[in-house]
Amino acid sequence: MQIKKYRHWIIIYAVLAVLLISIHYLLDLNIFDSWDEYIPLMKKLSLSLFLIALIFLVSTIVGRIVNSQNQIEGEKYNLLRIIRFLAMVCSLIVVISFLFQSLYGAALSFGLISLVVGFALQAPITSFIAWVYLVFRRSYLVGDRIQIKGFRGDVVEISYLDTSIWECSGDYLGNDRRSGRIIRFPNSLILREEVINYSGPEVPFIWNETQIQVAYTSDLQFVEECLLEAAVRDFKEQHANLADQELEEWEPAVYFRINTFAWMEAVVSYPVEPKDTTGRRNRILRYALPLLNAAPEKVKFPEGSMR
Repeated sequence: MQIKKYRHWIIIYAVLAVLLISIHYLLDLNIFDSWDEYIPLMKKLSLSLFLIALIFLVSTIVGRIVNSQNQIEGEKYNLLRIIRFLAMVCSLIVVISFLFQSLYGAALSFGLISLVVGFALQAPITSFIAWVYLVFRRSYLVGDRIQIKGFRGDVVEISYLDTSIWECSGDYLGNDRRSGRIIRFPNSLILREEVINYSGPEVPFIWNETQIQVAYTSDLQFVEECLLEAAVRDFKEQHANLADQELEEWEPAVYFRINTFAWMEAVVSYPVEPKDTTGRRNRILRYALPLLNAAPEKVKFPEGSMR
């Protein structure tokens, strides 16, 4: 679908470019002598439009090449945004050159306009500068799960002025699943707030933990073995492509702590992909509880009013 879209626009820009450059040279024919006073303006206009069509043709071809490469989706998204931005800047230069006869006049006018616009649009300009910072610093990419100023979610779009994230948790959920709400915040926020990125190609996992309550009379070694077995089993099933040495790096651990209600908590700490925290917790419990319940003489659970 994406390839067809690029092909469609490449054909349109190519036809426009050929048509406009043809008009530019056809205006030299004698049949247009009666339009002498308009010919220079029409030739300049046709040439300017030809250059704009050529700029967008080249940018679309480059965009198609980038889109066909096997790159991280977030990096590909940023490259396409940069290509689109450069095409707009080059087109703007062509338009300014058409409106002003001399390059000096164009530069002077552009400087004055920039000064006025700079004072009037400080916030959007700051957000645009933050977008440039994001592109090169890569604080987060499309698809990453981030947290900034109380907002947490998966990045779905990074535009020139703002970022859109698909909220997770939120006001209606007690887990890390997506809530369905879209949060948009100005890019300038990253220049004055800390950004927490849960995702990334270098460190694909974060550490999470799940606890169950057991009695002091339980066989703690047996409980530990059951929780570790459940965590290791699920991790190997979900990430069978990891080598043995990588699996060792992400080995789970179990520790015990005192619960507020006088019970002991057995806590299993394990690595998990940021978007799979709820699913992994459920799978570990489904694997571990049958093992624990199969040995009631070794494992005691809260009962009655103290449950």
